[in-house]
Amino acid sequence: MPFVIVGRENSADIRVHYADHGSGQPVVLIHGYPLDGNSWERQERALLAAGYRVITYDRRGFGKSSHPTTGYDYDTFAADLNTLLEQLELTGLVLGGFSMGTGEVTRYLSRYGSARVAKAVMFGAIPPFLLKTSDNPLGVDESVFDAIKEMVARDRYTWFEQFLNDFYNVDELAPARISKLAWQASFTVAAGASAYASYACVDTWLTDFRTDLPKIDVPTLVVHGTQDRILPYEATAKRLPGLIDDLTLVAVDGGPHNVGWTHPDEVNSALLDFLASRPAAAA
Repeated sequence: MPFVIVGRENSADIRVHYADHGSGQPVVLIHGYPLDGNSWERQERALLAAGYRVITYDRRGFGKSSHPTTGYDYDTFAADLNTLLEQLELTGLVLGGFSMGTGEVTRYLSRYGSARVAKAVMFGAIPPFLLKTSDNPLGVDESVFDAIKEMVARDRYTWFEQFLNDFYNVDELAPARISKLAWQASFTVAAGASAYASYACVDTWLTDFRTDLPKIDVPTLVVHGTQDRILPYEATAKRLPGLIDDLTLVAVDGGPHNVGWTHPDEVNSALLDFLASRPAAAA
């Protein structure tokens, strides 16, 4: 299996596992919590059929990557991504993320720039800023995240069950758009994640990306479900126009958080149309 070494913890290398398929313009996809790179299967299939090269990887602490007890912050996540892009010598790429992965997209472009990146895509966006503060009244009270951390520490498996039910809006969309077995597959992946990462990543959800967003200087697509219970549309995606210069926002009516799984036709159509369009500068 292919890996890149992104650091070291005591006597062991910290390795990030990736998959690299197809040919053509590279599309790098970053998964959401608590899944892994395989969660992109419905987008990867469409991208490969359209002639793109698709690279997915497992964030540290998840999937086949190392499970260290260090580095769970967006500066480190972006550095891990940069190491992967440098090792694969990728240029002219499309950088895409889902949920937590949209944080890597944002922080990478803010910190490392767009020399390698032609376009960006965000599904179920976490920016601009989730925490409720005096200058961010649309955010969520910090007590909500404290309660989540308490639940993860007490019994992360019960927490994952509750989380994934809201992740897919199971009460409304099962079984037509999310089958029992597909839900179970997500639970199995979540259960296999690092217990430490499952807890530590909750704090990363409170990252303030408001100063990062204006530094994104490539055409950007945001696709978000209007019924997202994890990252509500009004508090996240709906606020991004005006914060990113060249932004296309697609709201999927009735879509849950993992809209890429439940509404693949709408999501893949928007994605492929965006990738096929010319960059704003060329136009």
